[in-house]
Amino acid sequence: MAHTTAQKHKDTFAVMKADFNYTSPMQAPRVTKIVVSTGVGSVSDKKKRELILDRMTKITGQKPSARTTRKSISTFKTRVGDLSGHMVTLRGARMQSFLDKLINIVFPRVRDFRGVSPKSIDEMGNISIGFKEHTVFPETADEEAKDLFGLAVTITTTAKNKKEAEAFLRHIGLPLQEAK
Repeated sequence: MAHTTAQKHKDTFAVMKADFNYTSPMQAPRVTKIVVSTGVGSVSDKKKRELILDRMTKITGQKPSARTTRKSISTFKTRVGDLSGHMVTLRGARMQSFLDKLINIVFPRVRDFRGVSPKSIDEMGNISIGFKEHTVFPETADEEAKDLFGLAVTITTTAKNKKEAEAFLRHIGLPLQEAK
């Protein structure tokens, strides 16, 4: 039987205590939130913006919040208050189910996938992963492929550094590439 990420979170302390000298289970890293975001860029068609909003809702199971521009930039033809993208913050049970779906369903569906680069882990122990097409998520795979958009997924952990985060993410099953 395959273990879910929630079950792996529970035994993180037992697995990692020797390597990182943990004395309390509260020292073991855990995932605190997952942020899924997309930019709408120069999409001015209202139907396409609604389509992006609808598909983000299907993918995450939660309605995204609109992100607006904070500054006018004439080169990009943006004004203060223009819609620039959508963002969803997942916590709790939705976060766990999204993480399970990401590890067990989405990554195997990515074409030519060889693992996530450990270089995408920042110094604070968080990892950011980009997807060129939203169709790798099973909720949107059967729709027409003409309206594609990319997504960014950021997994925030309580790991203290990059080494600890990498060990933790490998433990919960995130397919990281081997160091070269």
